[in-house]
Amino acid sequence: MESLTNHWNGIFQKTDEEKLGWYETDFSQTLKFIDLIPDWQKAKIFVAGVGTSGLIEKLLKSTAELYLNDLSSAALEKAKSKVADKERLVHWLCQDIAQPLPSDVRELDIWFDRAVLHFLTDDNCVEQYFKNVHAVIKVGGYAFFAEFSKAGAKRCAGLDLRQYDTADLEKRLASFELVRSEEYTYINPYGAPRPYTYALFKRVK
Repeated sequence: MESLTNHWNGIFQKTDEEKLGWYETDFSQTLKFIDLIPDWQKAKIFVAGVGTSGLIEKLLKSTAELYLNDLSSAALEKAKSKVADKERLVHWLCQDIAQPLPSDVRELDIWFDRAVLHFLTDDNCVEQYFKNVHAVIKVGGYAFFAEFSKAGAKRCAGLDLRQYDTADLEKRLASFELVRSEEYTYINPYGAPRPYTYALFKRVK
């Protein structure tokens, strides 16, 4: 059976960025939530499954310290090209987000996840994912999620998905309180609607 690493490397090696099912050029929905975080432009931000997202370029316009993670080395190589020749403090992590993160990745301000968590279908993987959230985000920090909603697709990129609503996320984030959530329908590059759950949480203990 093909490993997930090979699966994602194949996708990023063979598919033009603008043809990826999650590709977007309008980041207003995401930025609406990020702008709820005070001084996010100066924060330490962990991006799970960064892929080749154009959002990197938006974040690079701030003075945030970025921790950019992806399972796919092919995706990270493409992402690095967006940072080339920029004097920025960027940490690159090529690893499975469902495995423990390095011990030096701690006391961060923001956990950012657009369309990553829903690819984890194994209960143990989901549990470790949220252990990572709690391990790296400090009290007073934030966690942002944009995942396929209960009305959303059941498969993407050839993989099964786990759908989420706000209540599902709240159950996993006992140390956080909800700041804002809403349902949002993203239209993918092929014109298909993809219902998402967007939610922002603040860590309170």
